[in-house]
Order: sequence, then C-alpha cells, then structure tokens
Amino acid sequence: MTSTVIPGNRVPIRMWADPTSVEDSAMAQLRNVANLPWIHGVAVMPDVHYGKGATVGSVIAMRDAVSPAAVGVDIGCGMTAVRTSLTASDLPDDLARLRRRIEDAVPVGFHAHKSPVPAARVHGIGGWDAFWSGFGDLIGSVQQLRERALHQMGSLGGGNHFIEVCTDGEDRVWLMLHSGSRNIGKELAERHIEKARRMPHNADLPDRDLAVFLAGTPEMDAYRRDLFWAQEYARRNRATMLALLQGVVREAVPKVTFDDAISCHHNYVAEETYDGVDVLVTRKGAIRAGAGDLGLIPGSMGVGSYVVRGLGNPDAFHSASHGAGRRMSRTKARKTFTAADLAAQTAGIECRKDAGVVDEIPGAYKDLDDVMSRQTDLVEVVAKLTPLVCVKG
Repeated sequence: MTSTVIPGNRVPIRMWADPTSVEDSAMAQLRNVANLPWIHGVAVMPDVHYGKGATVGSVIAMRDAVSPAAVGVDIGCGMTAVRTSLTASDLPDDLARLRRRIEDAVPVGFHAHKSPVPAARVHGIGGWDAFWSGFGDLIGSVQQLRERALHQMGSLGGGNHFIEVCTDGEDRVWLMLHSGSRNIGKELAERHIEKARRMPHNADLPDRDLAVFLAGTPEMDAYRRDLFWAQEYARRNRATMLALLQGVVREAVPKVTFDDAISCHHNYVAEETYDGVDVLVTRKGAIRAGAGDLGLIPGSMGVGSYVVRGLGNPDAFHSASHGAGRRMSRTKARKTFTAADLAAQTAGIECRKDAGVVDEIPGAYKDLDDVMSRQTDLVEVVAKLTPLVCVKG
C-alpha cells in the first residue's frame, strides 16, 4: 500500500493510515508539526493516535532542531525478541507456573530489584562501568535517582509493557519483551520538555508541547547527552530482562539454546540523511525499517506480534509502525470493558485476566492485521508470533 499525501503548510504529511480514521485531535497535531519552521518531513504510521505534543505513530525529520515531545517520555522504549531451539511441546505443561517464575525473576509494575542485577548475567553487553559513569553527567536534578535507576535496570514496568512466550508458524518458541528506560527516562524527558517550553524561540508555536531545542545551543547539547544515555539505558534494560527470562526458560528446559536477539527502539532520535540533508529523525511509536533491518511489531495482549524486515522506503524515512496502536483511551477502555470481557478476549493464553489490566484488553487497540496491511511497502513479514504466556505489570 502506498501513502496518502495530505498538504501541509511547509511540507506534505505522508500517511500510511486511513485519514478518515484518525482523530481530529491527532490530525491537528500533525498539521502543527508540518508547520514548524525547522521541519524537513513528516511520515505517519498506520497505528497513529493522539499523544502529548506529537502523535504516537509519527516520524518527524527536522533540520538543526529536535522536539523532546516528538520522542515521548519513555525514551528508548522498544522491543526485544529471541527465537529458541524449543517447540511448544518442549514447554512445561503448567504454563501458569512458568508465568509465576517469570514474574519472580523480572519485577513488574512499580517494583524493582532488591539489589542490582550483576552485569555478568547479561552476556554480550559490556561497558557497564563506562555506562554508569555517564550518570554523573546527566542534568543535575536527576542525580538523586541513581539508586532507583540501578535497581530498576532489568524491570518491566506497567502500562503496555509486557513479556511473552510465543510460537511462530513453524511451532518454534520465541521470547519477546516490550519496555523502555523506566523512571529515569521519564524524569529526563519531562525536565527537558519543560525547559524547551520556556525558551523564547518557542513562544509563538501553536502547541508549546512541540517546543524544540536548536542545534549549537547548550540546551540542545544537554538534551542530546541525556537522550542518548536514556536510549542506551533502555537497550540495556531489555537485554538484562532477556537474560533473566532466558534463565527462567533454561531452568525449566535445560536443553534450550537461543538465536541472536532482535532489538529495536520505537521512541527515539537518530541522526540520518535524506535527499542529501542531515536531519534529526524522531520516531515516536515507530521503528526503523531500513532495507534489511529486522524489527518487531507487537499487537495487544493476546493478539500476537510480527517479526518484520524493513524495505527501506525513503518516503517513510525508513520507518514502520511500532504496534497496533490504541483506538480508545485507557479511561474509556475501563468504562467499556470488564474483567469478563478480558478473559473472553484472551482465552487460551496464560495471563492476568483481572480488572487491573482491563485497559490493555485487545478491544482497546486497533486491528493489527489491518495495520500490517497498510504498510506492505514499508516491511515484509518474517514471522507471525502467537502468544502462549503474557506477563503484564
């Protein structure tokens, strides 16, 4: 499917979503972005929906500027997955016990590890001392959060974050997880968003949440330093959780081996070049889908996910959707659905089925297969994953 082009004041808005299905509030945000003085281009993914400042599901390329709200507050949030040597028949019969063991190994919700996870448990990821030494360079107001950040490394969080045990079309078992930079990323993002809002060059913007930092300024330098550190925290957080998850599976089935992991951010900034122009690309609810790039596009709990390979479409700034995308707010979902509805929509899957996660019910999200059908020129499907176990915060 090709994009729909909607005229914008400075650049066109290229949409891989059905424009008639996008909320008026989200369309207003996209038009605001397309009118920014620093804008180079906008691509809109099929899972687009309203967000703070910039929509979730948007890819924004700017020249010499970046908007913290176009990244989001969960800096570096993304996906990691690994294929195992197991088939479904190799898994324990008691999947409820397997879920409990995963929850015991990986803290969920607001919980954290009682003591930091030893770096030696995370194979293939080095440079831990250098990484943590960078904490002292972060914006001063977060310095008291170091211990919390240490203990949250390797924890899931809540909301739409999850851990799943899945199978693919060949009955191979996959491990998959979705999380980001935890509290420290949120704290850094909120501080920089507020700092940008107060800067004089942003005074006339139609939405102050789209406030930007400009290249060559101390504020931009400080944001980029903190941003890239938080993105690295998110990557290491997922790697740590994956190591803990692999340990649980290895205890249950000692013969297991693992392929190389696939990992991708979907809330982040990258320095890229298009049409000979160096730009800062913010992907907020979008993955990089350069030619040959492997990526992960999850659905809601119980629906399944896709492993994809990027096709490198420059019109989309080499991007694709990050998931199904919400079709209703959490508040509306809680008013619309019950725990009984959740149990019905997640039948056959070992997961929480209580009122505490009703806002994550599949019915609150867009149809994942429809989302995938709208980006066949952005990615090709490598595998479709079906969940057996889903852990939520």
